[in-house]
Amino acid sequence: MTRVACIGECMIELREEVDGRLSRSFGGDTLNTAVYLARLGTQVDYITALGDDSWSDELIAAWNAEGVGTQQVPRLPGRLPGLYIIQTDSKGERRFSYWRDSAAARSLFQAPEAQDSVTAIGTYDLVYFSGITLSLYGEDGRDRLFRVLHEARMHGRRIAFDTNFRPRGWPDPTVARAAFRQAFECADIVLASTEDLDLLFGDAGVDDLLGFSEKAEIVLKLPDLTCRVIAQGQEVLVPGKAAEDVVDTTAAGDSFAAAYLDARLSGANPEAAASAGHRLAGQVVRYRGAIIPAEAMP
Repeated sequence: MTRVACIGECMIELREEVDGRLSRSFGGDTLNTAVYLARLGTQVDYITALGDDSWSDELIAAWNAEGVGTQQVPRLPGRLPGLYIIQTDSKGERRFSYWRDSAAARSLFQAPEAQDSVTAIGTYDLVYFSGITLSLYGEDGRDRLFRVLHEARMHGRRIAFDTNFRPRGWPDPTVARAAFRQAFECADIVLASTEDLDLLFGDAGVDDLLGFSEKAEIVLKLPDLTCRVIAQGQEVLVPGKAAEDVVDTTAAGDSFAAAYLDARLSGANPEAAASAGHRLAGQVVRYRGAIIPAEAMP
């Protein structure tokens, strides 16, 4: 069976309710993708670092319960997972506050306890990471990540990159643009949105990405929900349909990526894979939170 590794960070999530109480969950872009991949039947492991605390124990248990492998999650003594709080105003707009600068996940490529997990990245058939993944590590950590990915490709492994650009994680936009171009260079599949590209590169963002289309499969989501896929010299437009009862758009892109990759790994063509992505994302936005109930899976 094809084995997939998703690299990134999952944090403790606190959601502030109307009465001021906080409800606790967890979330993270690549973790969301890993959960949906597992639900769709793909064998997937999550690669990150956690602490030796009880909250980290809960995260491991929750991921295992979803069928996500955790054997490559080193536990760093004295460290903790990151934390964020979601507040929603009277208009439904959400505001995020983060406490993650010293989170264990940021040490994945530096901590001695994590070296076996880093080495294992090159053994997976497909490695998936995102722009948020890149923002976790300093220059040395990103350099090591790219070396590992390059070596994996040299051994016939495939790399998938999801743009997921969040300006908050990149104090220097020049550094961000250079890191994203490195990711485009090493990827076999790039899942992107015009929103991410415009934020990072400006008006030239789409053209910048399409410059890599001869060597990578490009999956570009347009503002009207149409998906433009360029693969092996062929281009196809796959329209999406806006859900009528949207509750929460969290993880729409993460779930789209999961369904697209699962379909491609199962032998579907790019058009069918994009349609699968639209179906799952369209269901996810009908529920609150990143992970919908298992029984709601389409």
